[in-house]
Amino acid sequence: MATTTKTAIKSSVNITGIDHVVLQVSDLKRSLEFYTEILGMTKDHGGSGFMFLHCGNQVVGLFEVGHGQEVNSGPELNHMAFSQSTGSYEDVKAVLESHGIAVRARRGDPRCIYFADPDGHQLQLNVA
Repeated sequence: MATTTKTAIKSSVNITGIDHVVLQVSDLKRSLEFYTEILGMTKDHGGSGFMFLHCGNQVVGLFEVGHGQEVNSGPELNHMAFSQSTGSYEDVKAVLESHGIAVRARRGDPRCIYFADPDGHQLQLNVA
């Protein structure tokens, strides 16, 4: 019986983290208000139809789709999860709900809050 051995291949790719995530949005102004005023991200840089936001050590890019185009919130992203360093689960949930945002929990996990942004992208907050 022949045996095979796995040879370790040294990769020239060494990923050290996520640089940024880009989301398509239908209304950049509305999305900026959501991500900055409700979620507390800060503007980094942008231009006509796009803005990059600081999210801790990572960056989230919001790119407005062209007139008449639809946002593809389906297969390009299942969800994006954020860490939340302050506030209890109940407090964070209440803040989101006070902005009219429908939230849901993950059964058996008292730290996770799921909700959608204005374009339907699924987001998750992991409350500390």
